[in-house]
Amino acid sequence: MTRRTERINDLIREELSELLRRSVKDPRLQNFVTVTEVEVSPDLRYAKVFISVLGSEEEKHDVFKALESAGGFLRHELGERLGLRRIPELNFRRDDTMERADRIMRLLKQVNAGGDQGTTDEEPGEGTPEA
Repeated sequence: MTRRTERINDLIREELSELLRRSVKDPRLQNFVTVTEVEVSPDLRYAKVFISVLGSEEEKHDVFKALESAGGFLRHELGERLGLRRIPELNFRRDDTMERADRIMRLLKQVNAGGDQGTTDEEPGEGTPEA
């Protein structure tokens, strides 16, 4: 990936985040919606926009329907804000990284809690009640 493409990825991510927060009035997008990453094709025709959404499966589905509906508006606004000759077609994709990380953290806590139950630094009779 070239330095220019990386800059464009970052610019599009920042502008889309701002647009979703302030300009899009769709009530389906009032949930916690985060643009986590943007990957623009080398010819700048297409952009994969990775979106993280907190909520139920139904709410997530509604958010992506709303994003598809707002795609033309978002692309138009990006054109005005970025001043690029070509604005890529936006393809919204679900990013479950935060959910997976949360699940892994919960599993690690369970493993740690399970491993700590039977081990203590004290011998029975030294301050811990015997079962």
